[in-house]
Amino acid sequence: MSQAPQANADDAKPLVRFEDFAKLDLRVARIVEVADHPNADKLTVLTIDLGGQQRRIIAGIKAHYSHEALLGKDVVVVTNLAPRKVRGLESEGMLLAAVVGQQDDVVIVMPDRPVPPGTAVF
Repeated sequence: MSQAPQANADDAKPLVRFEDFAKLDLRVARIVEVADHPNADKLTVLTIDLGGQQRRIIAGIKAHYSHEALLGKDVVVVTNLAPRKVRGLESEGMLLAAVVGQQDDVVIVMPDRPVPPGTAVF
C-alpha cells in the first residue's frame, strides 16, 4: 500500500498544545446560497446553515467549484474565527480545504455521508 505524500518540511507550522487546538470550533455546515463576490474575481460568497443559524463565508474557490457543485453540499468550517472583511464583505468563518500540488488544485473538506448542519467536528 502506498503512503500519502508527506508535507514539505518548509510548510510545517510550529507544534501547538492540544488546549490551543481545542479552542477551534469546527462544525459541519450546509451551503444554502452561492454567489460571486462583487469586488473580487477569485472569491465566492457562501451562505451556510449551521443548524438554524446562517452565516456568510468568503472563500477563494471560484476557479475550482461551480455554484451548482457547491449548493446543498455539507462542508467543514471554523465557526469561532473573528469576523473579517474580505474585499468589502464580512466573512464569518472559514471553509476548510486542501491545496494539492503545484497547480493549486483546491479540494474542500466534506463529510463522506450526510451529517446534520451544526454537528461538531473533533
